[in-house]
Amino acid sequence: MPHITFITTDGARHEVDAAEGATVMESAIKHMVPGIEAECGGACACATCHVYIDEAWAAKTGSPEPMEEDMLDFAYDVRPTSRLSCQIKMSAALDGLVVHVPERQA
Repeated sequence: MPHITFITTDGARHEVDAAEGATVMESAIKHMVPGIEAECGGACACATCHVYIDEAWAAKTGSPEPMEEDMLDFAYDVRPTSRLSCQIKMSAALDGLVVHVPERQA
């Protein structure tokens, strides 16, 4: 089972196990990670599951698709490693993924 570490703005670490094929957002909601709101439920129709991918993982998670890029326009404090966590599916290749939760969601 792949492992994800969410780091909130206060430095707290929330370490969770994710099912293969589940999204980072689904894993955050299941484990009640603070700061991930996911108002649209993972339909890529809001920007309330915005996260920053840790630099060490940015290449492995890839770049946003055009629809995700459009939604990121509505996110708070977008950075080069910004992603919507509903668009990242967990796999063995992402075991150990580290993401940072923004100060607030859009």
